[in-house]
Parts: sequence; C-alpha cells; structure tokens
Amino acid sequence: MKKIGIIRCRQTEDMCPGSNCFNAVKENTGAFEAIESGEIVGFISCGGCPGKRAISRAKQMVERGAEVIVQTSCITKGTPIGFPCPFAEEMRTAIKRKIGETIQILTYSH
Repeated sequence: MKKIGIIRCRQTEDMCPGSNCFNAVKENTGAFEAIESGEIVGFISCGGCPGKRAISRAKQMVERGAEVIVQTSCITKGTPIGFPCPFAEEMRTAIKRKIGETIQILTYSH
C-alpha cells in the first residue's frame, strides 16, 4: 500500500471538500489506477499563488511517510473552476528538486 500526500489548489478550498480525491484513492480510479492501493497521509493546499509553500509542504508529507505526492486536478486541470494553475509545472519541478526523484509525483487526481 502506497502512502499518498495530496496537494490541492487553495483557491478551491471553499467549493470542494476533497471528496472526489478521497474517493479516487479509495476506488483506485483516475490517477490512482497506477497505484495498486493507497492510504492518504496528508491533504493540504499549495498555500496560495504562486504555490511556493507546496514545496515545503510536500517535503513535510514525505517526512511523514508519503511515497507519492499528488498535484490534484484542481491544480493541473482547473477542476472545478475551469482554470488550471499557471504555476503547476514550475511548482512540480521545484517539488521534485526538493524531495528527489525517488518520490512519485502524480499530475492529477480524478
């Protein structure tokens, strides 16, 4: 069972409780089809634009056991507000530099 840390868009916190992300992990759907089974060890926002806090937050989740970091669909696809994060790629690159290549990063959730 893989331990999963989820980073979501701060802009969507007031309109999405994360249910679709939790269900995708539970049911092994969406991006989680690539993982046999998973357990969420953290669910946190990016900290707001431009997402610089996501880097230290990803590191904290790895320190707490996360083997997979997920940039949710609200960051990469713009779900549900219809506007993907313009900083998503830069955020992902910075997270990889901080946590290393051994931690898997998923680029969407559901």
